Amino acid sequence: MAAAEAKPESMAVSSQISTATPTTTTTTKSSKKLTLIPLIFIIYFAVSGGPSGAEPAVKAAGPLLTILGFLIFPFIWCITEALVTAELSTAFPGNGGFVIWADQAFGPFWGSLMGTLKFFSVVANIAAFPVMCMDYLDKLFPVFSSGLPRKLALLGFTLLCSFLNYTGLVIVGYTAVVVGVISLFPFLLMSLIAVPKIHPLRWVSLGKKGMKRDWNLYFNTLFWNLNFWDSVSTLAGEVEKPQKTFPQALFCAVILTCFSYLVPILTTIGAVSVDESEWVSGFFANAAAMVSGKWLQIVVEISVVLSSIGLFEAQLSSCVYQLVGMADLGFLPQFFAVRSKWFDTPWVGILLATGITVAASFMDFTDIVASANFLYSLGMLLEFAAFLWLRRKLPALRRPYRVPMRLPGLIILCLVPSGFLILIMAIATKIVFLFCGMVTVFGIGLYFLMKFCQKNRWFKFSHVTQYWEQPMTTYS
Repeated sequence: MAAAEAKPESMAVSSQISTATPTTTTTTKSSKKLTLIPLIFIIYFAVSGGPSGAEPAVKAAGPLLTILGFLIFPFIWCITEALVTAELSTAFPGNGGFVIWADQAFGPFWGSLMGTLKFFSVVANIAAFPVMCMDYLDKLFPVFSSGLPRKLALLGFTLLCSFLNYTGLVIVGYTAVVVGVISLFPFLLMSLIAVPKIHPLRWVSLGKKGMKRDWNLYFNTLFWNLNFWDSVSTLAGEVEKPQKTFPQALFCAVILTCFSYLVPILTTIGAVSVDESEWVSGFFANAAAMVSGKWLQIVVEISVVLSSIGLFEAQLSSCVYQLVGMADLGFLPQFFAVRSKWFDTPWVGILLATGITVAASFMDFTDIVASANFLYSLGMLLEFAAFLWLRRKLPALRRPYRVPMRLPGLIILCLVPSGFLILIMAIATKIVFLFCGMVTVFGIGLYFLMKFCQKNRWFKFSHVTQYWEQPMTTYS
């Protein structure tokens, strides 16, 4: 069993008793920590960032199924993932998040593979945000619809957002708060204006007669808009009092996310009568013009640009601090944890993630979303398995927040979302299968390559041990 596998010293995480908090060697000066409000909005942007991007669900399955999807899916997916994240993030409050969980549950191979799958899923996801931003901007400025101007705009957006991330996580956190409030206001305003125009019968429409449903697009749209709850776990080492702050932030973010989708979707479907085929990425801006005129369309488009910045920043922060955690654990060379002298940010990870994002942002939007979902699904299946196995392996581990269920109940809790994850992978296209297969093979090869590099001392690897409060005797 992988859990019993002997781990190299540099890849080990101690299971000795200690009341000390996790330590790292990645920074020599104290840095400001994230507090509750900024963390809520970073989680919100890591997952949602607003209703933009949800429009294709209506095109794929019609109004009723879209409404039901955004009503039901949070209960079978969002709440489960948020509960798992809350328990494990407070039990293992260090940078690395899910990498630490898989490593503690099954050993270093699975920790490393988890890191690869989640890193590429997040980077692919980040690449979708500049594309989504351009899909809204080209309604105002058609020059951005194709060709060189669009490519330059995608590149400029990515580089500017990456530089903002370089300036520091606390700045990113407070930027997320400001951007979140500003970007939500136009959708709230549009919804209020649309209320008198609502025809409730439109909510129960299954679409025009003879409509061919695109289940691949429908489920991928739902999943893409409501996943990545665990991505902020990689920032646990940067959060003030994470054992208390994480559960509160996740609870608030779940409520905020659900309302940010349901209110605009319900009011727009009820107030605007158009063919389902018009519900493509960017349609909310057109709907704003139908509801109240060109001025509201412009305001909505500006809000989506701001929302895209928040989404980009939250996800980029997640993946670069994941690399810091992997370097602290010895899965990657120590230079991945090197921080900027000016802003105390992991600049190597930011540079790497930005380069991959620039390359991926020129892919088709649908393929980006499907690839991110597939890789994320693989990682989540491993994460659920780690969650369940840690409950059995380390039953007495100090868990400041504990999901109030015994193991059989937890298995049932994870079964339904696991079935959905398998469905997402089963309906993937051949291109997505090929790309994700290559990433998985790369992840396996990377683990053995890093062991080879350690053995031959080609790079410097961390030998820091992190201590978690748990009993001397564990299940084996």
